[in-house]
Amino acid sequence: MTYLLIKSLHLLFVIAWMATVFYLPRILVNLAEAANEPVVLARLQLMGRRLYKFGHNMFGIAFLFGLTLWQGWRVFPQTLPNVTAGTHWIDAKLTLVAVLLAYFVWAGRMLKRSEKGDALPSSRALRWLNEPPVLLLLAVIWLVLAKPF
Repeated sequence: MTYLLIKSLHLLFVIAWMATVFYLPRILVNLAEAANEPVVLARLQLMGRRLYKFGHNMFGIAFLFGLTLWQGWRVFPQTLPNVTAGTHWIDAKLTLVAVLLAYFVWAGRMLKRSEKGDALPSSRALRWLNEPPVLLLLAVIWLVLAKPF
């Protein structure tokens, strides 16, 4: 029961974080397209800052629950199973999560860059850059469900 509760909470906070990973680049697209509208820019930058902070909080909580699932059996061997014993899918999953985190940080830096008045890439380029997290998340989900190695 404890294991399922921790796993459910981990999934909840991962979903919340991924929502920010998907939405923050869309704010960047809108910022790039609203370059001559100061009121719109100010609103989008405020939304972006708040979303980025929310995303950091969600990632942190998801990380703690994920760490508990991954290594919690060492502290609570009677309650939590060792879900990754002898397997390496977790290494690939964590690598992809690190790539997603780097992408999220990159998007946050782009947001901060726009707040300083620096130019963003074109909205078309930003739209293309919005797509990789979907593929990375698909790979993470597949690794978790299939546990191929």
